[in-house]
Amino acid sequence: MGKRLTQIATRTGDDGTTGLGDNTRVSKDHLRVHAMGEVDELNSQVGLLLCEPLPAAARELLVEIQHQLFNLGGELSIPGFELLKADAVLALDEALAAYNDDLPRLQEFILPAGSRAAAQAHVCRTVARRAERAVVALGAREPLRDAPRHYLNRLSDLLFVLARVFNRMNGGDDVYWKSERLQRAGED
Repeated sequence: MGKRLTQIATRTGDDGTTGLGDNTRVSKDHLRVHAMGEVDELNSQVGLLLCEPLPAAARELLVEIQHQLFNLGGELSIPGFELLKADAVLALDEALAAYNDDLPRLQEFILPAGSRAAAQAHVCRTVARRAERAVVALGAREPLRDAPRHYLNRLSDLLFVLARVFNRMNGGDDVYWKSERLQRAGED
């Protein structure tokens, strides 16, 4: 990887470019920089979720996710480099299966609401989807491994499931969408 910064205000970006980890410079509106920024924002939102009271296992999982998102951002910053390993995607698959097994089957759409922790997990989910779209856009223009895309896709699913788990803490439940069509069907 490139040098670690010891000075934050370098002024090298004043011309609208930024340095990648391989020491090349690209425009700050480059698809790679956009994808890196989306992953960084996601990591920050997960950090905000960690400010909430959470079960210890979920907290440990989210901290590990932050480390993997940092790896993903590092991989995006160095074209052709691999930092995010396949076992990171597998870990999300396993967590997704474990947390989903304890939830009741969804019968209705749910709103991104409920407890603060659940609502923040939904914010993380939507940012994960945006980061995934940015990675897909970059992958359409430049060669990328599948792992970053798979990781973000799986992570958004896991965050949806965790939001449901967090809504059930202390006896809560999901907030269900009140569909007019479904209400009419129930009246028949």
